[in-house]
Amino acid sequence: MAPTETTPGSRSYHHGDLRRAILTAALDVIAADGPSALSLRDLARRAGVSHAAPAHHFKDRTGLLTAIAAEGFGLLAGTVREAADLKDAGVRYVRFARDHPAHFAVMFAPELLRPDDLELTTARALAADALRDAVSAVRSEDLGVDARLAGVAAWSLAHGFATLLLGHNLDGAVGDQDPEEVFRDLTNTLFRRT
Repeated sequence: MAPTETTPGSRSYHHGDLRRAILTAALDVIAADGPSALSLRDLARRAGVSHAAPAHHFKDRTGLLTAIAAEGFGLLAGTVREAADLKDAGVRYVRFARDHPAHFAVMFAPELLRPDDLELTTARALAADALRDAVSAVRSEDLGVDARLAGVAAWSLAHGFATLLLGHNLDGAVGDQDPEEVFRDLTNTLFRRT
């Protein structure tokens, strides 16, 4: 049975998975107010546990953000692996950013993370492999450049579009259209043969 953790002067709460509860609360805070608003003490209060409880699972704020990034890269790898082709991988990348904006905000902010964390480096490598596999599935004569540069171009397009979309910089251009369809049309315009 999982231990019960309490806040001073409160009744005890039983968490079947305190680590998940803290991650979920952190993702909510980041989605609403960004990573800078994150506080382990506030997360403990939200979860109804002692202020030391989050540190037991994550050590500190950097550990928590690193765990969020690792989880995000794992989710991204899984979604890109399911893509039918390179264009679909890009659409899935944009969808991931829309569905997981808090993960996305942390994943590409290296100053917030422990770069040598094994879980993070493993998940990041899995996501990179999934993106490379999507690029390598395109015929070399259709790439126009070497596969490495094609991968950089594809990632730049998907990541740039997703970042602009999440920042509401494309609201006027996209309007009420489905952003995934807009991205698909954009790739069809730029990469007719892939």
